[in-house]
Amino acid sequence: MKSFIGSLVYCLSFLLADLCESYDLNNPSHILAQTYAQRRNNAVPQRTLSPAATDPHCRSRPLDLVFIIDSSRSVRPGEFEKVKIFLADMVDTLDVGSDATRVAVVNYASTVKIEFLLKNHLTKNSIKQAINRIEPLAAGTMTGMAIKKAMDEAFTEKSGARPKSKNISKVAIIVTDGRPQDQVEEVSAAARASGIEIYAVGVDRADMQSLKLMASNPLEDHVFYVETYGVIEKLTSKFRETLCEVKVEIVQDPCMCEARLAFQRQTQTSLQDLNGKHILPKKVEQMENMLGSM
Repeated sequence: MKSFIGSLVYCLSFLLADLCESYDLNNPSHILAQTYAQRRNNAVPQRTLSPAATDPHCRSRPLDLVFIIDSSRSVRPGEFEKVKIFLADMVDTLDVGSDATRVAVVNYASTVKIEFLLKNHLTKNSIKQAINRIEPLAAGTMTGMAIKKAMDEAFTEKSGARPKSKNISKVAIIVTDGRPQDQVEEVSAAARASGIEIYAVGVDRADMQSLKLMASNPLEDHVFYVETYGVIEKLTSKFRETLCEVKVEIVQDPCMCEARLAFQRQTQTSLQDLNGKHILPKKVEQMENMLGSM
């Protein structure tokens, strides 16, 4: 009998040692968020995926969003169609509406044309239809002029932008494949100072230094580059994550914590029974003290 009880206590001691590793002894109420499998694999607590990474219809934060697109001569007709597809895909990721995100498009080359204003289209289908009708302007690349027109005309309350009291973010996404033929540094600084957050997307021959002069800080979050218009759609998921309202959260495994607490209670009961029969009282008392300190 003593041999059996000794084996039982020996096995329980290993289980208790493993259990102790799961508790913070300096704070008995705090259970470390690691499962047995996670410790065995030396893994980190499980992360929930951002809805932005899995759900193309995640709720975006409300924005006054203006796309500023380069349609100069260097952008071939087929490439410009890919830009329009990118814009339409971006619209699909947004929560669009009068009280949600509003969208406008500024088209530029040697001249600048506001294709539609923030107040003009308040549904996804309407916006995408308007995007589909956009035609390239050809000729030069007056990026600075386009930024100024967006700031002075597209981002105004008259054009559909919400007042500052509404605390709605103003965002400009510039897409270009060339070097600006005018100055962009001062006008971009003025736009940022007015509260416009600028993202600069460069394609193929785009001048990286100009992109950095236009974009908001931190530059690593606001400057993007793709080699061709053929892969520009890859940026959709990046912007989806950036503009999505829901954040990634760390979650614990409550089921394992519950199981361990149940095991602790069961073990304490068994030890108390053994102690009540005066079987190996010293070892039982030591293990009860270990459990009591958790």
